[in-house]
Amino acid sequence: MQFLIITGMSGAGKTLCVKYFEDIGFFCVDNLPPSLIPKFAELCLQSRNKMGKIALIMDIRGGTMFLDLFPALESLASYGISYKILFLEAQDYVLVQRFKETRRMHPLSPEGRILDGIVEERKILQPVKEKANYIIDTSNLNPRQLKQEIHNLFVEGRPYSGLIISITSFGFKYGVPIDCDLIFDVRFIPNPFYIEELKLLTGNNKKVEEYVISFSESNIFLAKLVDMLDFLIPNYIREGKNQLVIGIGCTGGKHRSVTIANRLYNTLKTKNSSVILEHRDIEKDNRRMKNEAF
Repeated sequence: MQFLIITGMSGAGKTLCVKYFEDIGFFCVDNLPPSLIPKFAELCLQSRNKMGKIALIMDIRGGTMFLDLFPALESLASYGISYKILFLEAQDYVLVQRFKETRRMHPLSPEGRILDGIVEERKILQPVKEKANYIIDTSNLNPRQLKQEIHNLFVEGRPYSGLIISITSFGFKYGVPIDCDLIFDVRFIPNPFYIEELKLLTGNNKKVEEYVISFSESNIFLAKLVDMLDFLIPNYIREGKNQLVIGIGCTGGKHRSVTIANRLYNTLKTKNSSVILEHRDIEKDNRRMKNEAF
């Protein structure tokens, strides 16, 4: 039986997680009082393996009952059930922004400042976070990326390093992504945009990829970039970094940056457990040209 406890900061994405875990076959129970965990476990065992994958979503909404979590989890051993804890995290300013966007009050400060509730919640949840098997920082993850990370861990079963690597291609003319830790400019590579048969294609097309990679500087750049990341990533993990966002930029985010980002993703995913790929601006030029034509 796969028994998972999902917890973490309010506003960090637990509600989305429920949907994603249900999609991959987990039986999910939201906001179960910890004191009922032993009884629930007993019922699961009586189901004769009809519920093989179970996720319990538990957080400070349970009030003082949440403090019963560890005694309740310890009782699972008597049923021969092992469990793991997934902790969802996010930076303070991101949580404040999410609460303001949804016009919700924090559970621990219904009439006060949101930040005060966040600070208090961190203190309460710290012991749980320290015992967590997985910690996902959703500060810079969109819903699709969070879903992919859950798929990596709980469907593909990739080993967990504690570091999520997000690679995003983008176009400088549309602005630099503000959440990137590392940004690399690949505008030094000859631009397929000026090749008539490649202009309307993207870096996901084999012809564009072959053109971009045909230049020696492209291959030298990739080799040096991978070598640098091979050095940086273990050090980031050692220092407790939860997420690394790498931006690969060209002029429009359609050809060169897409090709290089794809190549980097394919290389890193063979060495690291959690790598996510996104092409931010890949369709923007096409939409712009259609609008101009209209």
